[in-house]
Amino acid sequence: MSVALYMDVHVRRAVTLALRIRSVDVLTAQEDGAAELDDAELLERATNLGRVLVSQDEDLLREAALWLMSGRDFSGLAYAHQLRITVGQMVQDLELISTATSPEEWRGKIEYLPIR
Repeated sequence: MSVALYMDVHVRRAVTLALRIRSVDVLTAQEDGAAELDDAELLERATNLGRVLVSQDEDLLREAALWLMSGRDFSGLAYAHQLRITVGQMVQDLELISTATSPEEWRGKIEYLPIR
């Protein structure tokens, strides 16, 4: 089973579009009507939808780390610093995540991008 992704508002639209061209299942917070949710609510929303949250927001990274330390369940977070990854690298890594891993592997996990 492939991994479905949930993009927060900080992820560049070019990443989402490129992933969709590659047939990756992507939903953005904007499309979901969740653009104004705070970080905890966004993490909970992605988890309720069974999607790995993708973010470039350091505050959201901190929120996920708090959930991880407290043992609170979440569907996973793929985090990329805005200045340390190109659109191409991000698309490549997220496509790999989507096609080569399972949702179960992502439960309660934080992964930093780029993977390499």
